[in-house]
Amino acid sequence: MERTTNPRKLWYKLDLSAIVYPTLQRRNFSSVYRISVLLKENIVPGLLQKAVDLTLPRFPTFKVTMKKGVFWRYLEPNNRPGPFVEPDIVNPCMPMSFKSKNRYLIRIYYYQKRISLEVFHSLADGSGALCLLKTLTAVYLRLKGYEIPNGHGVLDIDAKPEPEELEDAYMRYASSRVRPHRSKAKTYRIRGTWEPFYTLNIITGILSVNQVLTVTKRYQVTVTEYLNAALLYALMLKQKDDRVFRELPVSLAMPVNLRRFFPSGTLRNFITMVYPSIDPRMGDYTFEEILVQVHYYMRYYLNDKFLNADITTNVAVTKNPLIRVVPLFIKDIVVRQFYKRIQDKQSSAGLTNLGVVDVPEEMKRYVDRFDVLMGQPFSARTNCAVVSYGDVLTVSFASSIVEAEVERQFFRKLVQDGIHVKIETNRNMEGSLCRTV
Repeated sequence: MERTTNPRKLWYKLDLSAIVYPTLQRRNFSSVYRISVLLKENIVPGLLQKAVDLTLPRFPTFKVTMKKGVFWRYLEPNNRPGPFVEPDIVNPCMPMSFKSKNRYLIRIYYYQKRISLEVFHSLADGSGALCLLKTLTAVYLRLKGYEIPNGHGVLDIDAKPEPEELEDAYMRYASSRVRPHRSKAKTYRIRGTWEPFYTLNIITGILSVNQVLTVTKRYQVTVTEYLNAALLYALMLKQKDDRVFRELPVSLAMPVNLRRFFPSGTLRNFITMVYPSIDPRMGDYTFEEILVQVHYYMRYYLNDKFLNADITTNVAVTKNPLIRVVPLFIKDIVVRQFYKRIQDKQSSAGLTNLGVVDVPEEMKRYVDRFDVLMGQPFSARTNCAVVSYGDVLTVSFASSIVEAEVERQFFRKLVQDGIHVKIETNRNMEGSLCRTV
């Protein structure tokens, strides 16, 4: 956090991850994701709005607006009215204008029993947004007359934010003396038919956590490793069905929550990316072989030494004196071209696992499940997001293309392994996906 010359006016530097998202903003793309909670009773909009008004001041890094300086963007406290709760829409995670809706960078929707929070990624990663949603839900339930204590990610809205909640944790931990090379090989890209403007196709599979754990124990892998392998397997089959002239590696972009390795209570971004992959040019892979490769990839890369080196590489770029004095419009051009020509081509799809959601015991009786949805893909691909609560695990795919063969192959593999899958979707599948799984 930084303080301007006006002692009453605070502003926040964009954290290391947040810097790139405004640069990639365009009319048909915005780095917006959604986390939802499904309650057991229909939502009362008036009470939800009151809960938002009570809760948001406790989260100052969400109650902000985006500002542009000569060299960098920054976040400034937003004291305008809002944000205002709205009825839900068919196509979520739509591009977020920095000037609309009183310049807020979050949206809150309701539909029947569901509360949905949409966040522009410059504000926070999924862990920070989940903390806001859990606290908002607890405050809403209290307004309905239920006794919900703090704890398990529900913050005290009457307490002042801890300094650690507001920190850029990357800067605290980036200390490696090694800066690994970042560029990777070009990967297979899905061939698909683009949907009309602003159309986001969503396919959600609802699974039993116990059934999934039974399967992963049989394979002796974690849930994240199993789901990564299933998606790589589906992408490999899709590439073979495409009958491409030359096969390419298949890779996933997977965010890693750095709080697991570097203790921090930050509610801002604190993630980095890893890229589990297979290379079909080396030969045909069975699913079991993919599982083994993913399993040992995770064991090799997910440790504090490798992850520290990774974030140190990024921090070094932002601290470079020459880069710091380059005007913002030039930085935008360079970063956008780098992402389009290199970064976006390093993965065939995205997969994020928000993990196991926990809430206070007194709150559990009012909550059915949580969902998470990655936003509109930058290019023709599909993004996958996973979260579990109780015995419910949801796997949600989001894409802007008509074809759903990757999703179909993914869920088909889960069913073949004995996992029952219930499908929910906002698209007209004519029953085809449901019949195959």
